Formats: sequence, structure tokens, C-alpha cells
Amino acid sequence: MAGSGEERARHWRYEELPGVDLLRARYVRKTFVRHTHEHFVIAAIAEGVEVFHHRGSDQYAGPGALALVNPDTPHTGRAGVPEGWRYGAVYPTPELVAEIAAETTVIRGTPGFVSPVLDDPYAAALVHRVLRAVDEGDALAADTLLRIAVTRLLRLNGGPLPQREVRTAGTAAAARARAVLEERLAGPPTLEALAAELETSPFALLRAFREAYGMPPHTWLTDTRVRRARRLLDAGTAPADVAAAVGFTDQSHLSRHFSRIVGVPPGAYQRERKNVQDTRSRLLLPSGVWQKRQLSQTCAPAAPETPATGDRTPPSSGTPSGSGSP
Repeated sequence: MAGSGEERARHWRYEELPGVDLLRARYVRKTFVRHTHEHFVIAAIAEGVEVFHHRGSDQYAGPGALALVNPDTPHTGRAGVPEGWRYGAVYPTPELVAEIAAETTVIRGTPGFVSPVLDDPYAAALVHRVLRAVDEGDALAADTLLRIAVTRLLRLNGGPLPQREVRTAGTAAAARARAVLEERLAGPPTLEALAAELETSPFALLRAFREAYGMPPHTWLTDTRVRRARRLLDAGTAPADVAAAVGFTDQSHLSRHFSRIVGVPPGAYQRERKNVQDTRSRLLLPSGVWQKRQLSQTCAPAAPETPATGDRTPPSSGTPSGSGSP
């Protein structure tokens, strides 16, 4: 892998794909702490290997494979080989995935991915082509290719997400603890004080919270603070003010945790948000005949036409960063 010591990452949005986060990155030493995403993660590996801990076990994704993570699912991320990994990712909203599933699949209920890793070079190439279309300002191609990629992945690896049910008093206590922490994001209580407020013991609350949310309360709190920080940065709030608003001690404290979860520092993240192309024209939708023909190809055992090598592994470009995982 050329330039194996250099890490680069760009996390951005494109005006014509509202609500969809985009990432192109190359990491070598980068390690993502346990965290979650509000959106789906669809990460196409171009080079190297990524390892991420997901639902109790390590998952490995190499070239031509996709790392797929459902919303609010705790996971980590790190290199699986010394040279690291390079990938492109799209993060569609749950609403968009549900809309696509309703139109193009037979999935009933809340749609999601069944397996966290899918070896499908054609779908991986589609993700890279979405990013290339965004680079070129081709809104029609970006939107179309994104929908085709999501359809293919849902047809190959989709199903209804299981509904969470409150089964025990401990689960109910965990939900109440989460509500308290959300209300006191900038000044949370200690575990002992929180347990006393909920009339339980610290270790009982810790066990229940981990069972319900896949991480201890302090890790969940950091993850939630970073989520809130992203919203404030998107709204144009200065990073120093964001740090104070969400409960970090200072901007460097925010930057450290933000980079370990999002993959880029908050300043670089916000600059990309400000640089979103402000093209307000509405998208022209492809004709029904053309779109149906494209969607009919998404479950073909082999691609109807082999994407060019450049489409599968486009050059990694973006803002240099020392610090998304899936």
C-alpha cells in the first residue's frame, strides 16, 4: 500500500443527499473506541483490513467487503493488518433506508442488516461510485447509485430489526438512568449518586445499563456528548463553545473524544460542513423504466458489467487528519 504511514480522512455532506454523511479515509494506527451512530454505516473497504468489535465478537472486512452497522449498535474499529485500511463510507438515515426497503424489498417492520460483514465487490464498488459522483457534483448519479447500493444490500443481507422489549426491572432502571444522563449531559451525577436516585445499587445499575445499551454509562455519556457536539457544529457553533455546552472540560478534551469516535477533529469536521455545495436545484429523477432496470440488477450474482478498477478503489482524498469507523 503506497504511503502506508500517512493517515487521511474527510467527513462531509453533499447538499443534494440531505442527511447522508460521507466519509473517505485511510487509517493505519487509528483506533475507534466503542461508539454508536444514529445513521446506518455502509463502509466499503478498498485496501487493507478493518477489524471492528460488534455484538460480542471481532469482525474482519477486507478489500471488496462492506462493514455494515445498524443504527444505535455499539462497535469499535481498528486496523487488521500493519498497513492499515482504506475505505469509503456512506451513512444513510434510518428513514431513507426504510423508504428504500418499502419500495424495493419485501422486508416488513424496521429494516436493517443481518450480518455485519458482506463480501460483495459489486456493492462495494457502488459505494465508491457514490463518492466519486459526489466529487464530480453529479447529483443524479449520486442519489441513484446510493439507492441502488442500499437496495442490493437489503436484498442480499437485509431483514427486520428485532424489537427491544423491557424484560426486567433492571432494564427499566437503565432506561431511567439514560434519561437522567441526557437531561444532565453537562453535569452528570456519579454512578453511586445515580443509583441512589433510582433506588438501586451501583453494580446492579452498571450491569443493567450494559445489558440494555451495550456499554457502561460513562462510555454512553461520551458517545452522546459527541452526537450532541456534531449537531452544534453543524449549526455553526464554535468548537470551544460546543465543548462547554456538552460537558467537556475544554476544546482539547472535545477534540480527543470527537476524533476517537468520528474519525476527524471537530474543526476539520465543521469546515467540511461549511464547504457543502449550496446547489438548491431539485434532482431530476430517473425514468421509471430506467430505474427498474437498474434495481433489477442489484441482486445479480455477478455484476452486469465489471466496474473499472478506479471505481472500486478511488484515490483517497481529503483533509489530512491524525485522528469514521464504521
